[in-house]
Amino acid sequence: MPELTLIVNGISHTLDLPHTRTLAQVLRYDLGLTGTKVACNEAECGSCTVIVNGQSVDSCIYPAFKAQNATILTIEGLAPEWQQCRHDAIDAASETSDPLEQLHPLQQAFVTHGATQCGFCTPGLILQAKTLLDENPNSDDDAIKHSLKDTYCRCTGYVAVLSAVRAAAAKLRGGELTGPTLPQVMEPLQNVGQPLARPDAIEKVTGQTRYADDYHFPGMLHGATLRSAHPHARIVSIDTSAALALPGVHAVFTHKDVPGDPRHGLVENDWPVFAGGSYAARYVGDPLALVVAESEEVARAALQQIRVEYEVLPAVTDPVSARQPDATVLHPDRPTGNLLKHIKVRQGDVAAGFAQADVIIERTYRTPMTEHAFLEPECSIALPAGYDDEHPKLTVYVGSQIPYSDRRQIAKSLGLEDEEVRIRGTVMGGGFGGKEDIAGQIHAALAATLTGRPVKILYTREESLRFHPKRHATIIRVKTGATRAGKLVAVEAELYGDSGAYASLGDKVMTRATTHATGPYVVANTKIDCYAMYTNNAPCGAFRGFGVTQSAFAVESNMDLLAQALEMDPVELRRINAMRVGATTATGQHLRESVGLLQCLDQVEASINRWWQETLPTLPGAPTFTTAPTSLFAPVQIGTKRYAWGLAAGYKNTGLGGGAPDKAEAEVEVYPDGRAEIRTSSAEMGQNLIGVLVACTAEELGLPFQQVNALVMDTDLTPDGGPTTASRQTYVSGNAARLAARAMRERMQTVLAEKFDVPPDVIAFHEGLAYVDEERLARVKAANGSNGHDHNGQNGHNGHNGAAKRSPSRTIPFAEAVQAMLAEGREAKLRYEYWAPKTQPLGTGGDMHFAFSYAVHAALVSVDIETGEVAVEQVATAHDVGRAINPLSLTGQIEGGIVMGIGNALTEHYIEENSVPWTRHLGQYKMPGIKHTPVMENYIIEAQTADGPYGAKGVGEISSIPISPAIANAIATAVGVRCRALPVDQDALLLAMQRGEAEIDRRWGDPPA
Repeated sequence: MPELTLIVNGISHTLDLPHTRTLAQVLRYDLGLTGTKVACNEAECGSCTVIVNGQSVDSCIYPAFKAQNATILTIEGLAPEWQQCRHDAIDAASETSDPLEQLHPLQQAFVTHGATQCGFCTPGLILQAKTLLDENPNSDDDAIKHSLKDTYCRCTGYVAVLSAVRAAAAKLRGGELTGPTLPQVMEPLQNVGQPLARPDAIEKVTGQTRYADDYHFPGMLHGATLRSAHPHARIVSIDTSAALALPGVHAVFTHKDVPGDPRHGLVENDWPVFAGGSYAARYVGDPLALVVAESEEVARAALQQIRVEYEVLPAVTDPVSARQPDATVLHPDRPTGNLLKHIKVRQGDVAAGFAQADVIIERTYRTPMTEHAFLEPECSIALPAGYDDEHPKLTVYVGSQIPYSDRRQIAKSLGLEDEEVRIRGTVMGGGFGGKEDIAGQIHAALAATLTGRPVKILYTREESLRFHPKRHATIIRVKTGATRAGKLVAVEAELYGDSGAYASLGDKVMTRATTHATGPYVVANTKIDCYAMYTNNAPCGAFRGFGVTQSAFAVESNMDLLAQALEMDPVELRRINAMRVGATTATGQHLRESVGLLQCLDQVEASINRWWQETLPTLPGAPTFTTAPTSLFAPVQIGTKRYAWGLAAGYKNTGLGGGAPDKAEAEVEVYPDGRAEIRTSSAEMGQNLIGVLVACTAEELGLPFQQVNALVMDTDLTPDGGPTTASRQTYVSGNAARLAARAMRERMQTVLAEKFDVPPDVIAFHEGLAYVDEERLARVKAANGSNGHDHNGQNGHNGHNGAAKRSPSRTIPFAEAVQAMLAEGREAKLRYEYWAPKTQPLGTGGDMHFAFSYAVHAALVSVDIETGEVAVEQVATAHDVGRAINPLSLTGQIEGGIVMGIGNALTEHYIEENSVPWTRHLGQYKMPGIKHTPVMENYIIEAQTADGPYGAKGVGEISSIPISPAIANAIATAVGVRCRALPVDQDALLLAMQRGEAEIDRRWGDPPA
């Protein structure tokens, strides 16, 4: 093989390599520098960016031998390079021991500004930004956006990335590293409410974080999957002999090799491990065979040698035709045929309600199938039982949103007990609901068991796009009635949801779409029917927003049409009907607390008003108004662009709801060195759950944030925290962590109470110390007949207000308190199982959910009346999240959700033609980049809920729900064209403007009319 010589991070390497090797492969697999990530293998996303001879390159397609004798910098070498520069410039004696100060200013800023979430894209963003700042440290926002326009991030929304690069540039110019600008929140506690950097941030900005594909084990084989050539076909025969004959191929597995249950599923057991035998292929992502070989290249070559004989069957391509009596039945063993579920909401008398209405608006809306586009493709590595001392049982390394569910499904299909399988969850490069279903986990486990060697299955981006479940495409008809005064009196809706070939979480997703189909409004009379249907399209399941994204678009579009018909201000119409404490939802739930929707409306309305008064007059070419505008939503013409604001509101349940048992278990352990660890299997996928768990634990134990560690996603070492879905983890697992830590604190209080001869409740913990709160003790002593307990000590923060009196003689370090507990024979570890408040199934009355989050979004769009181009210029939002556990990561969730919603409205559409994907490459899927990021003004409303940790509710999903209808409403206001289908087809929009049409029902990606 030819010889390659190159210098990487200052170290010279000479390697013998095949000429086909890419630079990314050399760095990752030959040199072990896994900080360089590969997300697309088509130079589309920039995750693989490294610097070659001072220039940034996409290493995923860069031929390795093109780098002959080159000098290369990867993320692993950035901090050492920076430190060397600093040593050359300043006295080494002045160096600080602060680990953050050892990093390059870009790395420091990404940590401080929360510009890393899942972290998969972070190395590429940082290195691309470095080339810009090396060339021009005075770069403005336009230059930053231009430099990073081809480097994607799916989590952050880019706002934090922009501010981080600006801050790093300022430091490189000799200034101080400034911090982020964050929304105002209520007075923080010691840890809760503080904008603390995520615990894993430094590992992510230095490339040390290990995702599934970053693991390697001696003797590891590689798997590749053959998938169906047809959307619907019976597998007559599979001939694997030619594939088995290839050198390097160890085995080819099919349905005949599955020893246990041949099907799996999160809710319905309807998805075959391999299509074949009794189970037809029902979409083009269905697996038929798995090749296991010495290398991925050999495995993929072997796929071409497998011969499959198909009996092609008629395909069902949309949910409406799937419900017709003559439709092909896709799951013959189901008594309801192609109907996955008929979901109903009934309240009051709809006919009587519409009879009261002065205005009735009825429209049909369509939303597309969309792709999660998490940047880390799916990867599973399985090690057979007994592989080594660390792996005595079958172990699967995988980035999964539900580790215990993975364990259950793997064990069932392999004919094992659950306890015979271990899931070791790896850090995820994004999820958004797309990593809840089984991908390669069962296949890897089966192959490792049957070959006796570790097996890695890594999906290509094309395979990921073809295989994994999407967001449901929907058709939603909504009929809304109101009085002339603007009071909603009736809503009738019919929804069709395309659940694709398998159930996934389709039942649950479309139930949420249905129960939220009146929006966050009080409506006395409702009749809603939803039909979740099987088709031969890609399966559809969980996706951020979980069905409410789709129904909110329809509901909020109708609300603006209603406001127009009533000649009423859109804010006022929503204010009249908004949910508030004391209101009843469409499912009959009485809202007793924590409803901050009206405050959200007030904040956003004020923000729009400020734009008119303060921002608009500063825009070049803006018209001059001698009087205030008649409406905050009036269009404004500047040049060829027409500007207008649009508004939408939304709400989203926290937790599983609907009567589903919702619990999480956490284990806390304290150590004699003064540290603590909190453990639960709940999945960290960039949302900073680990930071929430640490903050809740540290708050209860009175420890500094840095002295608590979180261990997650390991079914052997962490108790079951339940699925990371339904915006539930902060509430449910956060409570489990909080109460586990509180129970441990109470155990320690009992020990110290004996030591100091005081009641347990006067023992306080704060800043790493345990002490007798002399003030509290005096109150207890003064209370005649007191039982010795002061319930202020049970309010979630040790009863400590920052000014407690303590005497040195009765103050000890936390470490000594732990030692004292151990000396008494008390365990330093305990588990707590938290059960969320009970909920009721749909249709049975009572509380269907234990909490809701609320949001109002306003979008300022510009529409070029000569081209039809739409841009979101500014966004104003307010979110009622109950309590901000960490304002830094909370803001990141909001910003990321907003940009994802912009994509949903304007660009994103996973396109299938007759159930065959047209969207086969990331470059064909138009997700927003940094140039699409608008100016954002985000507000936090903290209408606390009694049972949430410190009052907190969920935010992961609500942040992406109202933005799409806000954009659609803004477009309608700007140019008078109502878009009833997403994503907006801007060519169709232009044509409609030219023709004077008031509405269009065409989305980008639809076939020619």
